[in-house]
Amino acid sequence: MPEPDVQALFRAAVHGNDADAMRRGVEGLLGLGDGATLSPEREHALRRPDFVMEMPQSGERVRGRDAMRELQERFPGGGPSLVLRRVVGAGHVWVVEGYADYGNDPWHVMVVFEIDDDGLVARETRYYAGAIEAPGWRADLVEQM
Repeated sequence: MPEPDVQALFRAAVHGNDADAMRRGVEGLLGLGDGATLSPEREHALRRPDFVMEMPQSGERVRGRDAMRELQERFPGGGPSLVLRRVVGAGHVWVVEGYADYGNDPWHVMVVFEIDDDGLVARETRYYAGAIEAPGWRADLVEQM
């Protein structure tokens, strides 16, 4: 069964365009801030049965929350440690930007969440980007993050 507070936060975000509620919901979904870790079971409970996840960069699509849970459970070495950077959006569509560290393999991550009226995740589209070296020609125009 979904954690009622996370599902309620997602409903509040959808119906009230509440970015703070969405951020707290994503933190709960991912087990951030409470000493918990990623949980395929918790995420499964907060996804629709007909959930779809796409990763355009690798050309892959996962259909169904059961298949997504199995994919997560099979991940070699467990999941990454995560840092949430930013959450923006409104209504049913929210974009989450973060950082995932798979040991010595860090990635910048952007996920587009589509949430239904009941506060369940209907769809995710995930983009992953590795760190790149900034070119020197623009060094005087930018600041390091």
